[in-house]
Amino acid sequence: MFTESINVKGNLEVILLDENGLQKDYRQVKNLVVAVGKDVIASRLVGNSLAIMSHMAVGSSNTAATTSQTTLGTELGRVALDSTTRAANTITYIATFPAGTGTGALTEAGILNASSSGNLLCRTVFGIVTKTASDTVIITWNVTVA
Repeated sequence: MFTESINVKGNLEVILLDENGLQKDYRQVKNLVVAVGKDVIASRLVGNSLAIMSHMAVGSSNTAATTSQTTLGTELGRVALDSTTRAANTITYIATFPAGTGTGALTEAGILNASSSGNLLCRTVFGIVTKTASDTVIITWNVTVA
């Protein structure tokens, strides 16, 4: 008898840059692929009934990530993805939160498939990254299907 399982896991790096482009903070964090995100992945196997991931959001909630979540706890900003690439079984999403976008004490991030609302693929919570109005945050997020 054969037993197979597919796991979806991810990790991200958060880079905080000051107004001169100098690195102020760096985080590497694992994430949770939520139930709705797994539904999106499955829907893409049989067509395109649900839109592909197109945006990333940051927020200020430190509520632990759970598989039942469909949104960030307290969203502070959302941007369109800079790029999406695939190498073998890993998808890499990159987004830049420029000066004035997603400002505050950032403690969560997520990947979604719309500019507002939409389906949440992944959510993560991390220690506070303080983004001032003049700072930029760049998030590189890898999602691996293994």
